[in-house]
Amino acid sequence: MLGKRKRVVLTIKDKLDIIKKLEEGISFKKLSVVYGIGESTVRDIKKNKERIINYANSSDPTSGVSKRKSMKSSTYEELDRVMIEWFNQQKTEGIPVSGTICAKQAKFFFDALGMEGDFNASSGWLTRFKQRHGIPKAAGKGTKLKGDETAASEFCGNFQEFVERENLQPEQIYGADQTGLFWKCLPSRTLVLETERSTSGSRSSRERIIIMCCANATGLHKLNLCVVGKAKKPRAFKGADLSNLPVTYFSQKSAWIEHSVFRQWFEKYFVPQVQKHLKSKGLLEKAVLLLDFPPAHPNEELLSSDDGRIIVKYLPANVTSLIQPMSQGVLATVKRYYRAGLLQKYVDEGIDPKMFWKNLTVLDAIYEVSRAWNMVKSSTITKAWKKLFPGNEENSGMNIDEGAILAANLATVLQNTEDCEHVDLENIDQWFDSRSNDSKCPVLTDGEGAEDRAKPAEHKPSSKTRKTELNPEKHISHKAALEWTENLLDYLEQQDDMLLSDKLVLRRLRTVIRRKQKTQNNKSH
Repeated sequence: MLGKRKRVVLTIKDKLDIIKKLEEGISFKKLSVVYGIGESTVRDIKKNKERIINYANSSDPTSGVSKRKSMKSSTYEELDRVMIEWFNQQKTEGIPVSGTICAKQAKFFFDALGMEGDFNASSGWLTRFKQRHGIPKAAGKGTKLKGDETAASEFCGNFQEFVERENLQPEQIYGADQTGLFWKCLPSRTLVLETERSTSGSRSSRERIIIMCCANATGLHKLNLCVVGKAKKPRAFKGADLSNLPVTYFSQKSAWIEHSVFRQWFEKYFVPQVQKHLKSKGLLEKAVLLLDFPPAHPNEELLSSDDGRIIVKYLPANVTSLIQPMSQGVLATVKRYYRAGLLQKYVDEGIDPKMFWKNLTVLDAIYEVSRAWNMVKSSTITKAWKKLFPGNEENSGMNIDEGAILAANLATVLQNTEDCEHVDLENIDQWFDSRSNDSKCPVLTDGEGAEDRAKPAEHKPSSKTRKTELNPEKHISHKAALEWTENLLDYLEQQDDMLLSDKLVLRRLRTVIRRKQKTQNNKSH
């Protein structure tokens, strides 16, 4: 009679190795013998492949996964996802993170996300959080998390040798990186009525999107912005065709772009657009995409064009803040332009701040952030590559702080705008600063916006009223004009042959009509 098989508990790394070997064609039986487990266990690992990979992707790459054996999730999964993203951003920026700071930030996010329950950011919670994500103990003692300068320097040398060996031009070298954006983020002073300040922290996670910027080292080829939200088709999209948006839109539940979403973007959008661009330049359709260290992305061998000429290379761990091109001011510039655009839109419409922020939808935000990405100058992107290509930025023009100019101009305008008199240059600068990670920006709740959007629907004019107002002999009200403009915008979003410029013109017209309506309402009171 055979003895009872000893129970084996596999680590996450063991499971990842098994998944890789299964993809290489090794049989269930052989793997069960090698690892001392039953065939059913191997089959279960294959069945849970995506869950295992996603869990590994959310863990610190420098430790934890090799030893951790369970994938027990947090009681507050949404809070857990936001916290690990926040922690990784602090680490990237080299900002000190202590256990006390982690606990305070967790409590802030718990309240900001409007979560229910009796959450206590205790030392026990902190320990479990660090264990779940493989965060070393030293990371919670306030030590500044600096970038690895030695690894960065070594990578720069190796990458330059690779570029020379492959005979690649700057036009063939691309970089991509992602960041979170709370698209209803407000400056911390005014723009929110005093009575709302106590509730403005109840931020909905639906008011956060992920944006990913991708461009080549010349800054002359910027791919459409990649935007990832939680909803497959947000309510604000209505009948809009996603393919007609000025961005590439995906949906997922995670706080960071998932393995499957990134691979889809790479294969369906990045490769074809790069091939088309290089062909137009008369260059060999050969390129490299520089990415952050995994686990946020698939393995290098899984990301390449069918002919193998377009590939990816990963940066080492802990060097993002030092040499990742998109983290050298590009993402921060996009956020500044986005936020500046929101404030300018608010000033142009001339309506009260509460109404403006309630009317703002994720579709408005997508158009605004697309415009912000388009405004980033090629010289800004070229300068971001200077550590990888010294001398490449020589002819990129003067080093002008675009953010400082934007902040100064907007502060002047807002100080002369009703309800915004207390907004000063320091406040705008802090709001523009992407290192704040949007954590100090009051946001109107999604519920308030939904309630406000529902009100106009209750008073839509009947078909008889519309026919009367369409008569050229009759006066057309601002309300009717605004309704027609909204309908026409919805129509354009459903068409697949409409130019982005046409949509932007209509959106500008809608702003003008809203301002006129506000002026008329003020005169009538």
